[in-house]
Amino acid sequence: MTRWAAYALWILALLPAMPAASPAADPPALPEDTQVVGLFMQSCMRFVGDAAGLRAWAVKTGLQPLPEDGQQAFLYGLPGEVFDASTKDGKLVLISENGGSCSALAEAANGHDVVGVLERVMQLSHITFAMTHEDDDSAERVLHHREYTASEGSHQWQMLVSTVRGAASGEVMLTTNP
Repeated sequence: MTRWAAYALWILALLPAMPAASPAADPPALPEDTQVVGLFMQSCMRFVGDAAGLRAWAVKTGLQPLPEDGQQAFLYGLPGEVFDASTKDGKLVLISENGGSCSALAEAANGHDVVGVLERVMQLSHITFAMTHEDDDSAERVLHHREYTASEGSHQWQMLVSTVRGAASGEVMLTTNP
């Protein structure tokens, strides 16, 4: 089973636990914790190191590039493209650097839950991973970082999960580096 099929099965398994909606109502919203992991798995994890493939996927999916000033707010002067991946339930951003680094950012998610969901989805997707380092950010003391190595077959990459320390909800950023 591919990692994408495993991810889809995992999301489907989650849905019965959610409140039932009437047939005329919108489908139940997934928590932002799950949304950011879903965006990360479909984009950054799928296109590790392939900025062109990632950007083509983003456009095909209907994600809109941010205006130039919005792009620079996330790129900090680095070359790349930033897409708005927000849903009606939360603000999400996809950041694609020209060098192949990719990040999925949620404005408000539970960092502890995001880490748990991400690790479960990677296990279900048969992605081998190990946390290699964990610490609080020395400059932005409110941030906590977890560094991972991940691999699938012969392909290996680095991941960084940055969350707001001790908060029930805050910004969360998931990053892959080839």
